[in-house]
Amino acid sequence: YDLITSYDCVHDMGDPRGVARQVRQALADDGTWMIVEPNLPGELPELAAHPFGRLFAGTSATICLPSALAQRGEYALGNHSGEDALRRIVTGAGFDRWRRTTETPINAVYEARP
Repeated sequence: YDLITSYDCVHDMGDPRGVARQVRQALADDGTWMIVEPNLPGELPELAAHPFGRLFAGTSATICLPSALAQRGEYALGNHSGEDALRRIVTGAGFDRWRRTTETPINAVYEARP
């Protein structure tokens, strides 16, 4: 595929690294994986200072993390994991280029390319 898009779901996966590997295999050599995830920092103090951060952290604790853990994968992110954790997973799965393309107060859009 030339473009694969994931909207607000990678953090819910029980094996996000496995998902990234599968996307890489399905993607053309010059393709793009567009990843839309909550625009949250990976640090608790910054989450608590932001109304959406508090809402998302609560949602993560009651929905996202339990869902990922129930899948018995190797790594559970949760929606508040932040860009650094997501980038490490994606680049570790064979993507060489990573950038934040745009953001809103709610979501961040990332581009991952081989």
